[in-house]
Amino acid sequence: MSTENSTSNPSKKIISRVIIGIVIIAACIYGYKRVIFFLAHESTDNAQVEGHMTPILSRVGGYVKTVNVQDYQQVKVGDTIVTVDDDELQITLKQMEAEYQTALADLESAKASLKNTELTANLSKTNLSLNQIKANKASADYKRDQNLFKDQAITSKQVDDSKTNYDVTQKQIVASQEDVAISASRIPMMQAAVAKAQANVDFKKAKIDEEKLKLSYTTIVATASGKIGKKNIENGQYIQAGQPLMTIIDNNEFWVVANFKETQIEKIKVGQSAKITIDSYPDLSILGKVVSISEATGAKFSLLPPDNATGNFVKVTQRVPVKIQLNEPDKYREYLKSGLSLDVSVEVK
Repeated sequence: MSTENSTSNPSKKIISRVIIGIVIIAACIYGYKRVIFFLAHESTDNAQVEGHMTPILSRVGGYVKTVNVQDYQQVKVGDTIVTVDDDELQITLKQMEAEYQTALADLESAKASLKNTELTANLSKTNLSLNQIKANKASADYKRDQNLFKDQAITSKQVDDSKTNYDVTQKQIVASQEDVAISASRIPMMQAAVAKAQANVDFKKAKIDEEKLKLSYTTIVATASGKIGKKNIENGQYIQAGQPLMTIIDNNEFWVVANFKETQIEKIKVGQSAKITIDSYPDLSILGKVVSISEATGAKFSLLPPDNATGNFVKVTQRVPVKIQLNEPDKYREYLKSGLSLDVSVEVK
């Protein structure tokens, strides 16, 4: 009995020592690999999935007539997602169209007045030409009668009549010249009236186009394909122009933004490979590559960037955003959601 115990104890000791040795060797190998890994990689857990997020805004104010989507619903470009009541805009459009017709009538009236003024001016010029012909004839007759009177071929009364006729034609020329001048001076006024009426027509037409554009804005469509985020409106709610209604999340394109410490950024270069793990899927590893590195730290993009030139300065390690593109994005699309937390390791050697 004692012999068996003495034989088994050394065996147990040997086995224990072997196991301990194996554990130590395994720990050394693991530690060595971790050291090598950390020397060849820069890692951070300050990383998120990013994607295109398109805000849907209202371009007109009014009461919401219909909301055609639900939270997290899939939509495609051009889908009608919200309609705004357009009754007031329709009434305003009809008023503007009536004003446009009035402006057209005023334009036609101004054109007719211009045409009449031009006809009057042409008629005045014609009368002036006729009176000049009459005056030339009266002048010739008067000179002839003067010569005949000297030869005693006609009486003095006949000469006086010729003189009177000559004087009358001269006065007619003066009157015709005044008519021509007056008619000519009215033409620019009438042309200005036509231009003003035309400008008013163009203005009214532009207002109609603007109102029609506003009417088109009452139908709000998806400007991108993707999934609706949380909608911020309900039927009957009053919204204002520029008010955010919801966001469309593009689920076709994702990338990763990893925020590395400034002490890590020296070794990170564009084109280096990256390994990504998602907190929500810890067994899933995704490969990618560095495509760009920000030229500013994340703090510089905040609403209130710190001003280190004033007050007491406390040095804080800054982080630099690094954009990483996924190698096979379609393969992992179902796992990726904007905002998910990630662990990222970039192979720097």
